[in-house]
Amino acid sequence: MNKNLLQNIVSPKDLRKLLKSELPQVAKELRDFIIDIVATKEGHLGASLGVVELTIALHYVFDTPNDLLIWDVGHQAYGHKILTERREKFHTNRQFGGISGFPKISESKYDAFGTGHSSTSISAALGMAIASKIKGDFNKHHIAVIGDASIASGMAFEGLNHAGVTDANLLIILNDNAMGIDPSVGALKNYFTEVKAGGKVRKNNIIEALNFNYSGPIDGHNIEAIINELERLKSISGPKFLHIITTKGKGLKKAEQDQVKYHAPGKFDKITGEIISKSEEIFPPKFQDVFGETIVELAYINKKIVGITPAMPTGSSLKLMIDKIPERAFDVGIAEQHAVTLAAGMASQGLIPFCNIYSTFLQRAYDQIIHDVALQNLPVIFCIDRAGIVGEDGATHHGVFDISFLRCIPNLVIFAPLNEIELRNIMFTVQKGINFPIAIRYPRGRGTILDWKQPFSSIEIGKGECISKGEEIAILSIGTIGNIIKEIQPELPTNKFSHYNMRFVKPLDEKLLKIIFNKYKMVVTIENGTIIGGFGTAILEFAAKNNYKKIVIKTIGIPDEFVPHGTVNELFDKLHLSKEQIKSTLLKY
Repeated sequence: MNKNLLQNIVSPKDLRKLLKSELPQVAKELRDFIIDIVATKEGHLGASLGVVELTIALHYVFDTPNDLLIWDVGHQAYGHKILTERREKFHTNRQFGGISGFPKISESKYDAFGTGHSSTSISAALGMAIASKIKGDFNKHHIAVIGDASIASGMAFEGLNHAGVTDANLLIILNDNAMGIDPSVGALKNYFTEVKAGGKVRKNNIIEALNFNYSGPIDGHNIEAIINELERLKSISGPKFLHIITTKGKGLKKAEQDQVKYHAPGKFDKITGEIISKSEEIFPPKFQDVFGETIVELAYINKKIVGITPAMPTGSSLKLMIDKIPERAFDVGIAEQHAVTLAAGMASQGLIPFCNIYSTFLQRAYDQIIHDVALQNLPVIFCIDRAGIVGEDGATHHGVFDISFLRCIPNLVIFAPLNEIELRNIMFTVQKGINFPIAIRYPRGRGTILDWKQPFSSIEIGKGECISKGEEIAILSIGTIGNIIKEIQPELPTNKFSHYNMRFVKPLDEKLLKIIFNKYKMVVTIENGTIIGGFGTAILEFAAKNNYKKIVIKTIGIPDEFVPHGTVNELFDKLHLSKEQIKSTLLKY
């Protein structure tokens, strides 16, 4: 038996030359290849292992890239990338200068649509199908692969609702593994569970009611069965829906047993699957864990506190509250809009909702922030995790726009803690009672303080603080990037630079700013967010409004570009935000 089938597959054309009987061997080799690379290079493991057979079948049956294939979210597309002319580059996956961890139009003709957020595949594929029809191409196929967690999102249902009244040549494949990053939740998940079990709900099929030709469920790890069904569906016109059952992490026992941990496990032993333990050196906690432990601590004291997250209980550490106080902690699935308005409804009735959403995902609920929260001035507490540069997930996941898109909203207060103690203290402060909504932004990764569980103290809303005093230039920082200034302060000229931790982007501490602008000849702002419309812009607006024409203002932050993937340190180097680069910039002033 030839043991090197995968090595001879550069593109799907090579795959299609093989016999069907050889494809299970390709599946084994592809799975082993993914495990081998991800074990040392890290990345999203479980999702890609679960769709190996489906990936092979799709490229075997359909004429990709002429037929258009879209992977919802996209973190399950590693096998797809390997089979589509990127096997030799796959070791660079998610690395600075390497290939993206998600489908990306500019990277390959086989990536029909860029997908980093969930639930967009159906709308995109339908748009493509309609475009093909308008152009007179009635033979092109359009396939969207979406998970059972993603299909529960509102946008996915909007796409289904529209597709069902078209005659589009559209195939939606539901990859049903009962998992997102965390276990899937909600009534729709329960429905699909009933369908898989052969329950009576199959007689009242939701998908068929939406005018789709429904087939399945079938075994998503049986290549022959998948190929046979795909071949059959190719000849059926109109919108079609194929329900397949897979196991996330398939082929690596540890990944099958702990699907949450092995979604993106870091480095692991490729033979045993054991995660390679990191140094036992004691580090400060991750900001997400500070949030998680603090909300539990406060919720035991304040019975009005509730926690909400859209499908990120583990990543946000709200899982701690879900486990300990389940009646007041809610994972609502991939439904950011619902999460925000749910929080608004709770706040309107006197509860104190902490709505924890990653910065990049909060973008999906912008209308709800404005209309349902801020316009009604409801005291929702947004805990915005993964703010700023996040690293290897790249442009779709960097949380660099939140200051800019939130700052223009009336009534909304914006706070960014310098460290984990300030995060705890602002959470303590706002749960005592506020009459406005507030956004608290903090980064992915660890803080700076080992002894962070200190007694709570209140933070005065809208007040900054002076960390160190100098005579010529004032540095104004917002958030944890201010710790870089604290680190380099001893290396700067004595008594030249002052450092102010402004804490609040909105409202600005105008009393403190007037003192600063009346004293210094230059002001430098620094932020881990986009410069356009961000904290630096707010300072420039303050200076213009108060007629400070003689003060030189310099802004340091993320420029007007989408930031690629790489480690945070590599990206900070690229953006001139590293410690040495900031020091060098300041020394020029």
